[in-house]
Amino acid sequence: MSPRQAAACCRPVDDLLNPDLFKALCDPTRARLLGCLVKCGRPCSVTEVAECCSVDFSVVSRHLALLEGAGILAATKQGRVVSYSVQYAHLCRTLRKLADAIEECCPASEAKACKEGCCGKR
Repeated sequence: MSPRQAAACCRPVDDLLNPDLFKALCDPTRARLLGCLVKCGRPCSVTEVAECCSVDFSVVSRHLALLEGAGILAATKQGRVVSYSVQYAHLCRTLRKLADAIEECCPASEAKACKEGCCGKR
């Protein structure tokens, strides 16, 4: 199939390649902040996250808001304190669906490797 034919073909992967998700994940600072929250396993205030990653409070706040806008984090506010938590189920489901859709597009010559995963393990 040519790239032109592929572009004209609708597949589930088209809807799952969400630019907002990738934009949110592509920044190294946001990736560190997300990693910190994932490993912490609980909602954290902006101040806590800023201390974790040694990044200025105002910058952390903007990054976390962007991750929230992409559906990766959820924000809760108690008084003046905003806490963020990872939307684990949503994020895992989204990435799993994307991986499955990419695997569906795997050419026959690569199908065995796609099904086996890295180094033949899955």
